[in-house]
Amino acid sequence: MGKEKLRNDATCLNCGEQVQHRFCSYCGQENTETSKNFYHLFVYLFKGFFHYDSAFWRTIVKLFFKPAALTKEYLSGRRVSYLAPIRVYIFTSFLTFLIISLFPSSEPVKSINTKTSQVNEIVSSAIDSLHLEEKSMEGLTKTGILSEQTKDTLQKIIHSELDSVQTAINAKAKASAPSPASIEDESQVTRKADYWFMRKWMKVKEENTDEEIRQKFSDSFTQNMPKALFLFMPVFAFILFLFHDKKRWNYFDHGIFTLHYFSFLLLLTLVLFFIDKLYPLIEYHPILDWIYLLLKGAGILWMIYYFFPAHRRLYEQPYVKSFFKCCAILIINSVLLFLFLVVIALYTYSTIE
Repeated sequence: MGKEKLRNDATCLNCGEQVQHRFCSYCGQENTETSKNFYHLFVYLFKGFFHYDSAFWRTIVKLFFKPAALTKEYLSGRRVSYLAPIRVYIFTSFLTFLIISLFPSSEPVKSINTKTSQVNEIVSSAIDSLHLEEKSMEGLTKTGILSEQTKDTLQKIIHSELDSVQTAINAKAKASAPSPASIEDESQVTRKADYWFMRKWMKVKEENTDEEIRQKFSDSFTQNMPKALFLFMPVFAFILFLFHDKKRWNYFDHGIFTLHYFSFLLLLTLVLFFIDKLYPLIEYHPILDWIYLLLKGAGILWMIYYFFPAHRRLYEQPYVKSFFKCCAILIINSVLLFLFLVVIALYTYSTIE
């Protein structure tokens, strides 16, 4: 990079100051020719990659094999030799979810002819469902879509729902009885949620097969995962903040550790994903089968175990105390993450069309 031809003009193009050597002493910009041909562009990208690569690989090695070492280096002020934590996370998150999205999540249909009857059933069901709102229960029963027993059951459910709604309305009108009204309100909210879910399901079923629904949900959920993890990281850092000395460790320190830890999880997820995708392409052999199982098992164990040495080395606490803190932190965050993913799943489900 330093062998590029310098400009004859010693005036910096960025700040206008005089450049004494190759780099401007005021803004740091290199005083080289701005006009480049394709060759220079190719060389620039190639050299730029490997120049970036030195810091990148140094960062990745420490992140992957030395738990908390990268965080300690950053917090101690040694930052130039490594990538910034947020850049590491953005890079690993983008690369992981991009590569995962490039691979199909389900097997394509190998034979259409063998499933002709199923296709006909789907088409018939879709045609009927398009006019479902125009048919009454009596009409559906006469055409054979509903049995008499099913019709009676649906009518009972509808009457029960109407009675429940009327009861809730009457309960609201009685100001002297707040507790029963509160119970009815909660019951009504639950019924509305069930009604919304079933209505959404029937609407989606009108235009999609079960396989298409699963595919759309999987694709949309995968697209929402980067945003979900990014939003969950402050929660993870806050739990760390609650479990440690507030005078010694501030929220920023926990945030840096969280960025590195989540970057590691994403990176290892990508490695395990590659192992799963590459293994079927290799010709079967018993030894290779054992190697695959060992690599997969070692990766999963390392993902689970990594947090314990990382926590102990960063916060410098005794083994037993650090172990119990790690267990509590992971359990709390696992529960919160599960609830968070449920919300993301419901949001994903609501966006399916």
